[in-house]
Amino acid sequence: MSGQARFYFDLSSADAYVAAERSHEVLGVVPEWVPIRMTAAFRCAEEVASHREDVERRASGLQPLRWPEPYPPDSEFAMLAATYARQIGRCVAFSLAAFRQAFAAGRDLGSRDTVLIAGAACELHPTALIKGAELRSTRERLEAATAEATAAGIREVPAVQVGSRVFSGPRALEDARESQSLV
Repeated sequence: MSGQARFYFDLSSADAYVAAERSHEVLGVVPEWVPIRMTAAFRCAEEVASHREDVERRASGLQPLRWPEPYPPDSEFAMLAATYARQIGRCVAFSLAAFRQAFAAGRDLGSRDTVLIAGAACELHPTALIKGAELRSTRERLEAATAEATAAGIREVPAVQVGSRVFSGPRALEDARESQSLV
């Protein structure tokens, strides 16, 4: 491998959920997981329906998708919790649990209870998770990670960065693997 791979995600992204479930298998390495704010914007109901259909096709082999309402969810608190989890070495476990609450269980990540359930799944105490997510330093870390990702050229999630090379979108994992950057 020519450098540490980084996997960028936003918990509100169904594309990032599908990639998260497959990242280790497809990349053949455990990347560093980095939560960033990068929510997709949809212009109309037809665009959302088309997106859902496309994601469901790519999610073949995973648990059936159950879409949270609203979609995309308000993931602000969940993203702060993921950033806190990253600080204490639990980013992958927490983020997978949160993704699964949203896209396998159909729960709204805008609900603190949903985020706390994800935290409990990886043994994060609810009080610690709330306090950690509410720290100004946690918000600053999330903002800095988002700014760094944007500066690196990331415009959508999921994204994989290896060295200076960036692969974004639904095929990010496959494109990174095919580039032989991860050999």
